[in-house]
Amino acid sequence: MVRASYITAVIAALLAVPTLAAAQDNYEIQVYGSETVAPHTTMFELHSNFTWDGRRTMVNGLWPTQDAEHETVEITHGWTSWFETGFYLFTYIRDGNGWQWAGDHIRPRVRVPESWGWPVGVSVSTEIGYQRPEVSQDTWTWEIRPIVDKTLGRFYVSVNPALERAWVGPGTTKGVQFSPAATVTFDVTRKVNLGVEYYGSWGQIHSVTSFDPYYDQQHQLFGVINLDWGPNWEFNLGVGNGWTPATDHLIAKMILGRRMPF
Repeated sequence: MVRASYITAVIAALLAVPTLAAAQDNYEIQVYGSETVAPHTTMFELHSNFTWDGRRTMVNGLWPTQDAEHETVEITHGWTSWFETGFYLFTYIRDGNGWQWAGDHIRPRVRVPESWGWPVGVSVSTEIGYQRPEVSQDTWTWEIRPIVDKTLGRFYVSVNPALERAWVGPGTTKGVQFSPAATVTFDVTRKVNLGVEYYGSWGQIHSVTSFDPYYDQQHQLFGVINLDWGPNWEFNLGVGNGWTPATDHLIAKMILGRRMPF
């Protein structure tokens, strides 16, 4: 009966999203692992992302991304060994625009418990939130993000085949869109880990193998370093390049996180 309750929770999370929204953008650039925050623990993270080469002018009322600093505060609390809830506060900083509030999201997530003995880690998150029209033409969005990962010796692999849908905005006519992310990392030492991260926004799902035209898609590849400062810390630093016209071309990112009992 206990296992059945876990399965029910996972299925409920999957079905809670009717038709799913905008790709993981410059406010939070992260590939998720399947592990959730431990019970009675709160994770505080600061995401700092700076766009060196991006959109230089306002387009369709959207703020430029060139020379913009995006600071995001993420607070995640672990309720049980298989359930957590995250909250995001997005901000935008740029000369001429000042420091602006950009939006907020909330993200519940469930995972398959380790006691089940699955050969891979599996979890599912749903994320709903608002972003200002100066940030996204789609102001209310919803995302469902399956997460599958595996550690193989000194290698670690995680895949996030996210599905997104706009609730309010022009993107509502596009239906479900596909925005995958993935990472492969390698432990160089016990404290230093190097890897690559991929982020994409392939657009509307026309069929299993058909999406938006390639020049309208977004594709970014980051080289990253992860440092192990102990079980209560998280540190990720990377530089990424986007290679399609729809993508910002050069971004630096940093994630600094701290787990605290609560």
